[in-house]
Amino acid sequence: MPDDSAVQQALAQLAATPSKLAHLTVEATDQALDAAPDGEWSTRTVLAHLRDAEMLEFRVGLERLLAEPDPALYFLPPDEWERDRNRERDGKSVLLSDFALQRQASMNLIGTMRDADWDRTAPGPRDEPITVAQFVQIWAGHDAAHLGQIEELLGETVAGAQERRSRPPE
Repeated sequence: MPDDSAVQQALAQLAATPSKLAHLTVEATDQALDAAPDGEWSTRTVLAHLRDAEMLEFRVGLERLLAEPDPALYFLPPDEWERDRNRERDGKSVLLSDFALQRQASMNLIGTMRDADWDRTAPGPRDEPITVAQFVQIWAGHDAAHLGQIEELLGETVAGAQERRSRPPE
């Protein structure tokens, strides 16, 4: 595993995201999960996107980076994904548990990587090579962006939700 502090921070972010999502949404009603400004995704849709991106984009991308000499990374067009996605598994507990399970599988894969694996490359979005280390940082940035989006949609930060629930009842 690299000594790079940016990669270490990215790995910590990836590991923490399932818990942060649970803290943010545990008390959210279906109405709150489905509320969204016009033209934007709801919290429920963001949760589904995180789950689907985990198993269909990021982990597959990592597996390809580790297994193929010149892998192509593929990311689903967000508008097409949102329009065509399967909504049968959109219950809050299903979304959270599916995401946590998929993220654990990703973290398990990362845990088996050798030092040399972190330097493997694939063509990036603008055909510039990106390393596995950079890919992991992009992945963590994706988590952070969507956590911020959910915080805004629900009107509460992860830290605020954790602090509020840690206080004894009045």
